[in-house]
Amino acid sequence: MKKGITLIASAVSIALLGGASPSYANENEVERIEVTGSHIKRSDLEGPSPIQTISAGDLAATGSTDLIGALQKLPVAGAGTFSTQGNSSDDTANGGSSVALRGLGASSTLVLINGRRVAVSPFAKDIETSFVDLNTIPVSSVKRIDVLKDGASATYGSDAVAGVINIVLRDDIDGFEVAGKISDTADGGAEEENFTLLWGSSTDKGHHNFSLDYFKRGDVFYADRDYASTADQRFRGGNNALSSSGIPGSIEVVRDRVTDAQWEGLEVARVEDDGTIVRKTLYADVFGNDKCPTDLIIGDICRYDYAPHMTLIPSTERISFNYNGVQEITDGIEGFAEFSAQHTSTFIQGAASPSFTELFMDGDNPNHPLADQPDHFLHGVNISMRRRTVDIGNRKKDVDSEYYRAVMGMRGEFKEWDWEFAYSSIRSSAVEKGFDGFPNKLRAQAAIDSGEWNPFEPSQNSQAALDKIETTTTRYGASTMQSFDATISGELFEFGDGYVAAAFGLEHRYEKIEDNPDSQYLNGEIFGTEATQANGDRDNTAIFAEFNVPATENLELQLALRHEDYSDFGNTTDPKVAFRWTPLEEIVVRGSWGTAFRAPSLVQLHLGKTEESPSVIDRDRCKITKDPLDCEPFEYTADVAGNKALQPEESTNYNLGVIWQASDEFSIGLDYWNYDQDNLIKKIGAQDIVDCCGDDSSLVIRDPSTGGTPGRIRRIKDTFVNIGGRKTDGIDIDLEYRLPTQDMGEFKFGYNVTYVMSYDEELVQNDANGNPLTVIEDENGEYQHPDMRWNARVDWALDDWVANFSVNYIDSYNDLADSDGNKFKIDSWTTIDTSVTYIGYEQLTLTVGASNLTNEEAPFAPSETMGVDNKTHSILGRQAYLKFAYKF
Repeated sequence: MKKGITLIASAVSIALLGGASPSYANENEVERIEVTGSHIKRSDLEGPSPIQTISAGDLAATGSTDLIGALQKLPVAGAGTFSTQGNSSDDTANGGSSVALRGLGASSTLVLINGRRVAVSPFAKDIETSFVDLNTIPVSSVKRIDVLKDGASATYGSDAVAGVINIVLRDDIDGFEVAGKISDTADGGAEEENFTLLWGSSTDKGHHNFSLDYFKRGDVFYADRDYASTADQRFRGGNNALSSSGIPGSIEVVRDRVTDAQWEGLEVARVEDDGTIVRKTLYADVFGNDKCPTDLIIGDICRYDYAPHMTLIPSTERISFNYNGVQEITDGIEGFAEFSAQHTSTFIQGAASPSFTELFMDGDNPNHPLADQPDHFLHGVNISMRRRTVDIGNRKKDVDSEYYRAVMGMRGEFKEWDWEFAYSSIRSSAVEKGFDGFPNKLRAQAAIDSGEWNPFEPSQNSQAALDKIETTTTRYGASTMQSFDATISGELFEFGDGYVAAAFGLEHRYEKIEDNPDSQYLNGEIFGTEATQANGDRDNTAIFAEFNVPATENLELQLALRHEDYSDFGNTTDPKVAFRWTPLEEIVVRGSWGTAFRAPSLVQLHLGKTEESPSVIDRDRCKITKDPLDCEPFEYTADVAGNKALQPEESTNYNLGVIWQASDEFSIGLDYWNYDQDNLIKKIGAQDIVDCCGDDSSLVIRDPSTGGTPGRIRRIKDTFVNIGGRKTDGIDIDLEYRLPTQDMGEFKFGYNVTYVMSYDEELVQNDANGNPLTVIEDENGEYQHPDMRWNARVDWALDDWVANFSVNYIDSYNDLADSDGNKFKIDSWTTIDTSVTYIGYEQLTLTVGASNLTNEEAPFAPSETMGVDNKTHSILGRQAYLKFAYKF
């Protein structure tokens, strides 16, 4: 198979170097094109499925220099959409971004380039989410983006559960263009530079388009935003999320490392109702020369404010090359090719590495903080510690990423039938290097044992001792995909007033993912920093068919069926039925029904044992101890692993809508959509595990209980499972109105709203007797699930001036519950984008504009450690920009 694919690719490459003229349709013929959501060419863009098209001009009007900046403002985008915002050393997909349509997750939104699949990022987001990184596609190469807003697995296969984002590359460059943009924020940071060179040619023999794009963005630290510059958000009515791992830290006594006599010598914290004595095991370090600052001793624990040291948005530098071309080979046959390459460098910083009882000090160690106090009850006691390695610096990472994509194919006509085949090869790789602030646990423990490094007296440690415990880390990842696809489409036979059209095709795909941290991570020698490990591959073969039936003069039916066979979990068959009915010339009624699926990602199947550091409230202990350490979110260590027994997610979706073209100037579209998912693949989540199963020692490892009080959490076991389902439905409204005036120019008004009517999560849990129980949680209007988003815009043009004004709205929603079960209402958020463009020069275009013109702060979210929900709101503030474009 691979040999055949290689020969085809070589033939296409050679053919593209030649020059013959393509065959174009007669001027009198109606051009038929392939639209997103169908393999059958049609003469109009409005098919049975709802599609929102974003032009290059629309992208420019958002003021965004990258795709995620524009796409995350779409009302149809929801929970699971993420950008580089919030990236620090704890993130597992630094520098990546993706969109989640309908809030069903980025892995349930299929991203295509020119109608073909793209390899996922080598590093999963939050350990569990495989995604296509939108940052690999520069805005300058985009002609338009089609957003298909219903399930499309019958057409495109796995992952097209919520819909499809099809990015269509530019093929219309004729001549040479140069463009540039600079921007800065009102509150500092994230300054941008973007320069683009475009050149191309278009003749009756074909077209060839090239682009070279350079992009650079400065970083933003949480310290750069006053309201998010501290993890102690009590001044805003939020949580105190200061870390329990401070500097010089706290002494912690672990029961199984001390004798009975030493345990009995500890202070009494309280006495249970049954007479059980509960011992105090945590003590802020106030001994010796280096003492914990008194204002950071909260609840007898030495705290640490990590917020000022963390990047909110990492600095990024990208250079991208894109080619997109078509050349006729012989009469009726043309070859096409697409080549892309990108190099990205990203810098990320996190606060100094925290330890939570990973390190110990024996009672007879000469550096023991109570060594010179023989009468103290901690004298000679083996101790552990909660401590930040501030003395070796903040954790810093460089991530260098490479992206290559090549597509080569041919298309043509044979006896009234259109045919096309192509070979695609894509590789995305990244090397993540931790070059500062990373301690090696074995070296640190050896330095403690030998007395070379004293964690309780950081000011006394020599540079040589610090150099001995510090290390560098490396993580390498690669995601590759090779595929061959072929389709044939045309008219089968005459039926009624038209012809039954059909498309048949096949696709073979090979995918492989590698995510390999160095041996230090694998051996558990690096603490306080997350890293994933996953290695796996799969083959997939699909065949599909699609039919377009003109049932009557005004009724068009679309039928599609796709069968997929996977090498690692089985096969699936998905149908789709859709219709388009025009009872009146100005009214279109459309609807669709289909099934969809999402195959378990290679990460979810093959993830090796991986550590993360989730913030968890230990509600079982909180009810008894009332200790802030238990009642507020604190970091614990959780082990996450893949599950090779996972089955694919399954989904049924339908859409029903109407479009009324009231006049040439005014149209309104209304769509009702509904999704019903089963077998959802989810990481159970540390908080859910602790809440439901905090006393299950196979899932939550604790210190021994004292009386009726559970011991402190030491480790949480997490994995991926098929758990429950999800049901959601809602309404999309699209309004368009054009108002030409005689003296004031032309106005275009637009309004898009997505209103979610329900969003129910079905979770399968066990009752007190171990029997399965289905629990339905209504997430609509809850955390990261606002029930309404809308965008309203006005475009204006007069003579040499063009301007736009856009309002973006995200509704209010409830925050996560606190330890008492109370929920704070996160406010709604309204931002304004605007720009003004002058086109009066013959070849030069100048634009000045701003995103978030009024510099609206992100709403307060108490459950977040820095008070901001980074995945729903932006912390950038006002971003003003100036750009130019010159055509030679």
